[in-house]
Amino acid sequence: MSRIGKLPISVPAGVAISVDNNNAVTVKGPKGTLTTQVDRDITVAVEDGTLTVTRPTEQKRHKAMHGLYRALINNMVTGVSAGFEKKLELVGVGYKASLVGSTLELALGYSHNVYIALPGEVSATAVTEKGKNPIVTLNSIDNQLLGQVAAKIRSLRKVEPYKGKGVRFVGEIIRRKAGKTASK
Repeated sequence: MSRIGKLPISVPAGVAISVDNNNAVTVKGPKGTLTTQVDRDITVAVEDGTLTVTRPTEQKRHKAMHGLYRALINNMVTGVSAGFEKKLELVGVGYKASLVGSTLELALGYSHNVYIALPGEVSATAVTEKGKNPIVTLNSIDNQLLGQVAAKIRSLRKVEPYKGKGVRFVGEIIRRKAGKTASK
């Protein structure tokens, strides 16, 4: 058995899960609603506040799908009940972030500012304190979409290994390199 796939998912209070005939799982909670289409071979059962995912055989494909769909459904349950958050830190002289409506404006050392239109499911805040690096906080109920948006923002100015300048996740450890040394 898959170590991830065999774990039951406990459904918190206020969260409702329904599975239709086409094996589409819908999770409704206080923060919103998420839906995903599960492979027809995988069985999803909801009983007494717990959700279990089972597979029909020990085929490699079924083993892969078993853990995958259990993880996706668990992320949906967590998203609609608590939500997800990612924080990005802008490290560099003159790096700024501001939010205008649903558009994130970033000054990342280029000759122009970079504008990113955020999807409707993702909300953001930009905080700039004097003497500290600007921090962009992204919130969403969809973990996959949140990670994709955060990765897109990070890819605009990846962290360079010599001075550590760029866009990084808060708490991310960057491997630094020693620069050139002057010879005599």
